[in-house]
Amino acid sequence: MTMTRRNFIKTSAIAGGILAGPSAAHKGININTRTAGSKGLKLSFRPYELHARHQFTISGFSRNVQTSILTEISYDGVTGYGEAPLPPYMEGQTPATASAFMKKVDLGQFRDPLELDDILTYLEGVDAGHTGAKAGIDIALHDLAGKLIGRPLYQIWGYTRSKTPDTTMTIGIDSEDVVRKKTEEAAPFNLIKVKLGMDEATDKMLIETVRSVTDKPITIDANQGWRDKHYALDMIHWLKERGVILIEQPLPKDVWDDMAWLTEKSPLPTIADESCQRLTDVPRLRGVFSGINIKLLKCTGLREANRMISMAEAFGMKLMIGCTMETSCGISAAAQLTPKMDYADLDGNFLISNDCFSGVKIVNGKITLNDRPGIGAEPIRS
Repeated sequence: MTMTRRNFIKTSAIAGGILAGPSAAHKGININTRTAGSKGLKLSFRPYELHARHQFTISGFSRNVQTSILTEISYDGVTGYGEAPLPPYMEGQTPATASAFMKKVDLGQFRDPLELDDILTYLEGVDAGHTGAKAGIDIALHDLAGKLIGRPLYQIWGYTRSKTPDTTMTIGIDSEDVVRKKTEEAAPFNLIKVKLGMDEATDKMLIETVRSVTDKPITIDANQGWRDKHYALDMIHWLKERGVILIEQPLPKDVWDDMAWLTEKSPLPTIADESCQRLTDVPRLRGVFSGINIKLLKCTGLREANRMISMAEAFGMKLMIGCTMETSCGISAAAQLTPKMDYADLDGNFLISNDCFSGVKIVNGKITLNDRPGIGAEPIRS
């Protein structure tokens, strides 16, 4: 018997173990909905306040609370989930601007959720910018598509599940006592990431404090905090002697010649973070950094992230995937890309105390993908 497309989609959804009904996390919350018809796609979204386990400080600012916009896209009884985290460094992107953008988005005009390219091309053209909001919609759409097909995204893309790397656990800038406590709490992880970019005495104190607790490999993110290339090179040599394995964004994002000089002389790989936002940034980073850090909230989501991976690989650049404070929804989406990564910094769900999703797990320090369809995340039901 020939199976119709509609029956195929329904069968795939059932085989994939799709959750039915709205998430319990949304009960009692006013959900904004934009739809143009019951048979089209329906987008819903709401703000969700993330609470940090510890005050999180990097070079430039501190925060205890951060807002994400949680998104849902529904079609024919199946729901895809997404997340748009909005950290302070996303200039001009706030819960208010993200919500205003999403209210403009009309997904109800689309009748086939598997036509991702057309839908996401439309989304990109609604308004310029709004990369975080676009990422939240992109993730939910990919999750929905994976559920309709009945397969995890990494499997649909042909990525090898066993090739996921370890993830780092991030330790922000803090006092010696707090840094020591955070390092002890990071015991389940095999790699430690330390935020630097302050004065020399503070930066060295942070490393020496971590080293007083553990001898695990360390990665560094200076968040543009070092201003002089010669000072940066001296620090990198000092850090290498203390078991550091890579450096993220040591210099300001727009000092291209100085950064290329530093990468050429550095004994450690250099990774572009603030310098790497979207696909169009990748060509000019070739020869300036050793690799790029891809963040879904900066590049509008999974579609563009995959394109960045392909371009960076063609240039022979190293690949890293990063995050901010976010729930296991956003982390699980990014984790689908990790089989392609040299490095991963997907600890955002561990930095918060009120995760409302379950998803990807860290087993013996390694990112471990599950076999749920889509992004592999589910709302936690009370």
